[in-house]
Amino acid sequence: MLRAGELQKRKEVVHTVSLHEIDVINSRAQGFLALFAGDTGEIKPEVREQIDAKVAEWREEGRATIVPGVLFVDEVHMLDIECFSWLNRALESDLSPVLITATNRGIAKIRGTQYKSPHGLPLDLLDRLMIISTTPYSEDEMRKILTIRCEEEDVEMEDDALDLLTRIAMEASMRYAIQMITTSSLVASKRKGSSVEIQDIKRVYGLFVDLKRSTQFLMEYQKDFMFNELAEESSSDEEDED
Repeated sequence: MLRAGELQKRKEVVHTVSLHEIDVINSRAQGFLALFAGDTGEIKPEVREQIDAKVAEWREEGRATIVPGVLFVDEVHMLDIECFSWLNRALESDLSPVLITATNRGIAKIRGTQYKSPHGLPLDLLDRLMIISTTPYSEDEMRKILTIRCEEEDVEMEDDALDLLTRIAMEASMRYAIQMITTSSLVASKRKGSSVEIQDIKRVYGLFVDLKRSTQFLMEYQKDFMFNELAEESSSDEEDED
């Protein structure tokens, strides 16, 4: 026996949107089309408060799930005290993203203040962070990194040349060695070579100096430069002693 009536189906649909997109949709007369028009403009605080309240209601009803985003701040010590205050306030929100920061500073001054702290960050912000300790790369790790970088840049390099480049990275820096890959490839192509050889690495090493050699050169010939703060400091120290 066939049943009469309309056949109804239920299908669960999941939409993935960001909170910013919801703010734009509710703050513009075009609604959803405002996302494609690019007319985002300034979003009023009242609209954001209403959206936050609505999202919180959806979470309690089980209709929405918040997936936190990731905010990566490189060279975080360059932020000033006002930016750090804003980050502290943002981290207290239920909708705050996962904050990942990176810095290479030790004990440094907090920008905008006269106080010094570890990594140049306020202590109250450091208390909220999980600090990951790092160790210098080993020789094998540096060789693997340089090998991957050569593959990314489509540079063929001989094993002995890669050994020399790894040793340069250990003595100078990884960044300097990575910059040498493209330059040595140009030198190899100029001599019609199919791959980078050890002579190409030596040629580039002789043309472009690293930070240590540049500093040594400046210390040795500092008197020959037009502006020399080290010479002025030494002369002032001698006058103070007199």
